[in-house]
Amino acid sequence: MNRFTEAIWLTTRGLVKAVSRFPLTVFCLGAATILVCYMISLHKDPGLLLQKLMFTSLLGAFMGVAAQFSCERWQRLMQMRVAVYIGAALLILGYYLILLPVPGINYAVRARTLVAVFAMFCAFIWVPSFRGKADFNSIALTHFKTAFTAILYAAVLSAGCSSIIAAIDVLLFRVNTDSYAYTMGVIWIFFANLYYLSLLPHFNSEEEVDQAYARHAASCPRSLEVLISYIAVPLVAAYSLVLLAYFIKILVTLKWPSGQLGPMILGYSAAGLLVFILASRLENRFATLYRLVFPKALILMVVMQLISVAIRLNAYGITESRYYVALFGVFSLVCGILLSFKPVGKNSVIALIAAGLAIFSVLPPLDAFTVSRSSQVARLEKMLQAEGVLADGKIVPRADVSMELRLETTSILNYLELRNYLQYLQWLPPGFKTHEQMKGTFGFDTAYEAMPGDARHFDAFFDFQKPLDISGYDVMINMNSYTRLEGPETPPVDFQVRNVKYKLSVERLSPQEVKVTVADQAGAELVSTGLYDFANSLTGVGNTPKQALEPVNLDVSKNGYRMRIVLQSVNITFGTGTDAGANYSFFVLFGAPSR
Repeated sequence: MNRFTEAIWLTTRGLVKAVSRFPLTVFCLGAATILVCYMISLHKDPGLLLQKLMFTSLLGAFMGVAAQFSCERWQRLMQMRVAVYIGAALLILGYYLILLPVPGINYAVRARTLVAVFAMFCAFIWVPSFRGKADFNSIALTHFKTAFTAILYAAVLSAGCSSIIAAIDVLLFRVNTDSYAYTMGVIWIFFANLYYLSLLPHFNSEEEVDQAYARHAASCPRSLEVLISYIAVPLVAAYSLVLLAYFIKILVTLKWPSGQLGPMILGYSAAGLLVFILASRLENRFATLYRLVFPKALILMVVMQLISVAIRLNAYGITESRYYVALFGVFSLVCGILLSFKPVGKNSVIALIAAGLAIFSVLPPLDAFTVSRSSQVARLEKMLQAEGVLADGKIVPRADVSMELRLETTSILNYLELRNYLQYLQWLPPGFKTHEQMKGTFGFDTAYEAMPGDARHFDAFFDFQKPLDISGYDVMINMNSYTRLEGPETPPVDFQVRNVKYKLSVERLSPQEVKVTVADQAGAELVSTGLYDFANSLTGVGNTPKQALEPVNLDVSKNGYRMRIVLQSVNITFGTGTDAGANYSFFVLFGAPSR
């Protein structure tokens, strides 16, 4: 019991010290916790003001840690601690004033905030090691262990509190269901972060007690050494071999990937650099060999990634995600080169470069958002001008454009509209909405490539708001064929053209294929066609539920008999399962030769 009481006392004392050591951060965490609990109580989307305060609190928490570590690193700043905190508070206020006139929390606001938070994180990890005042690798390991411990404690506390609330709800009295969300907010936003801060040592303290605690916090237990050296290192090595084999395949086939390589190597670089830092103080053979080989392997992989990204950028222009993939590639390449020649004691350069590039990526005019917007606007204008849809700064509506232009125009306009960039297109009408005004403005409808996750299903319906041209044909009949239709097959339809009798039949040959046939009175086939190959050729283009495609025609003729299939809707389920098949609804136009 004495040991338990002592543990509670030490934890409580650590939390109290963290409050006095990181007052600005604790204030921001408390504000964020209160805001989250209030948002939960609203049971609706929070107002814009609350969202802006949340983003400000998030950045303020990290800025407060950076301010405190700066004071601890430089004694002169410690003597001016109040002034440093006032300066940090003014920066936080300035960030809020920047957000204040923003009409909404759009993609750019979220991305800029997260990048700024990342820069602050890199800064407060790097600051204590400035000019070798403390070992960067020890600091990084301490942060890793401390974060892991805080997450573990918070997870156990979350499970315990949830169980207690559930027990009270079942055994004693009804508990408001919001109690779970309130509890999680307090634990994960306030307690977990405060406990994390309470475990961080004074890295730059001259006192022996603080130095001893810093050495203890930076020690690597045997279990962690096993995790890093004998699990993480072999996994990164195996992944490196897979990427190397893929690189060899590219050299043999001379076929570069279509976009999946960038994110894979980005994850590989991030995980590999983290393992490199954590393994820098280990002296076993696996760790030593990893530190020797990984930087060289990283250079090869990143060069391959940058070539892939360059191909992608040349084909589709720059977007924020491609900008950051390319920027992280440059960062990884620089790190690989530096780590190949610098001693492990200089690993702090990784955090410094990361913070610098993060700040660079949000400062105009070369920030990710300005560059991406300019690239996509220029690309759209070039394509529209090439097909005569945009001339002399004005839109010339055209319906007879290529499917590629429809797809690319839809994609780029959606991208620009999502980020509130349409205002930069002076030739667009004010208040332009892609889905509502596309056809009226450009002369053609929106079109979408089928997404990989939708490859098993394809659905489309076609726009018949305008009159259907039936010139040159004698009759038009509405038909359909469904795989799960109960009862007999679609019955044939008898009709006459100039007193000659004909029979139209729709025959289901397989779950996918349907044969449409026009026969004479004796049953002899005059003209026929299958539907599946034609419908399957449309699956490269999808459409949103509220937007229909332009009508498409399948024309066949034989011995003067002409038949046109005009699809109304198509539903295809691919594969070999019991649900595989195709459903059709269509018009049949038939023309008989003059006698």
